[in-house]
Amino acid sequence: MRPFIVAGVVLLGLGAFLLVRGGSFTSRKDVLEVGDVKITANERQSIPPWVGGVALLVGAGLLVAGVRQRA
Repeated sequence: MRPFIVAGVVLLGLGAFLLVRGGSFTSRKDVLEVGDVKITANERQSIPPWVGGVALLVGAGLLVAGVRQRA
């Protein structure tokens, strides 16, 4: 299989997942550091739905480019 086709399928799947289920990630931030004592805070951030739409469009473009290149 061509790399464009594989990347396109992966991005299509990831984009569909983000649009249907949504996504989030956790970032850790140091709030206070005194000597050896550290206080950290975990912040949960959501991934906006437009990222899934962009991933779908880019994946479709890569898939089309891979199929055209193969022909």
